Amino acid sequence: MDPRPLRALSRDLVRELGMLSQQCGSLALSPLEAHLLLELESGPATNQQLADRLRIDKSNASRPLARLAERELIAWQAHPSDGRSKQASLTAHGAAQLHDLHRQMDEAMSDTLAQLAPEESERLWEGLRLYRSALSRARRQQGYRIRSIAPKDNAAIAAVVRRVSAEYGLTADKGYGVADPVLDELFETYHRAASHYWVIEGPDGTILGGGGIAPLAGEEGVCELQKMYFLPDLRGLGLGRRLVLQALEEARQLGYQHCYLETTASLREATALYESLGFEHLPGPLGSTGHDACEICMVKSLG
Repeated sequence: MDPRPLRALSRDLVRELGMLSQQCGSLALSPLEAHLLLELESGPATNQQLADRLRIDKSNASRPLARLAERELIAWQAHPSDGRSKQASLTAHGAAQLHDLHRQMDEAMSDTLAQLAPEESERLWEGLRLYRSALSRARRQQGYRIRSIAPKDNAAIAAVVRRVSAEYGLTADKGYGVADPVLDELFETYHRAASHYWVIEGPDGTILGGGGIAPLAGEEGVCELQKMYFLPDLRGLGLGRRLVLQALEEARQLGYQHCYLETTASLREATALYESLGFEHLPGPLGSTGHDACEICMVKSLG
């Protein structure tokens, strides 16, 4: 997808939602002030906590918080456990303003949803949820990099495979990937036609994981997702999902019709990821992978 039209649509949404205006509805609240009140609805918070939740600098939260305090919409109290900090909380006047804000915004959203059929509303919800999730993952992944493997990466990615295998009890004597004789030569192994391997670098350049695709022996038009290993530092950032999506797109461009993988029950998070991306369970293995200890076999159509 071309990012430029999506950026333009995002700008239009910001404008339609009134985020560039000086106030929300008929209330004398800027969008930022409204967001601060909404965050305080769940309980007291410090300036830093509010700034973190709104993804802004602490200095950018200080001035609107001061304005809210001047209008007696919030009040400051000593922090219960940190004598150097203060917490803001809603006053009765602030709670009343927030009630009016909710009422006006609910009415505006109801008017918007009235333009849509029920099934369109469901599609809107799902699309916005996916967009929010993608934005959140992209933010958390800043500083990390997915790139093609280089000769210098052989030792580092082999160490990742061995460390993760040991973590999950995947020993070399049971037919798991850690037993592959080419483990210390992954650049050479994947530096061939219809194959590709990527590594993930952390902000300091350390190799933290990787994964790749290669032809599945014994099956025409089928690639295998291979050597998907990630250190704990990567987990929860969405980088595994991003790498799999990149591998699937590469497989399509290489002309594969299906992508196959084998995994094991101890890698529960990996199995859940593959299921979420449309991989389906098979009753038995395809081709010849040499990993006879992997009891979970899955495949995804690339059509």
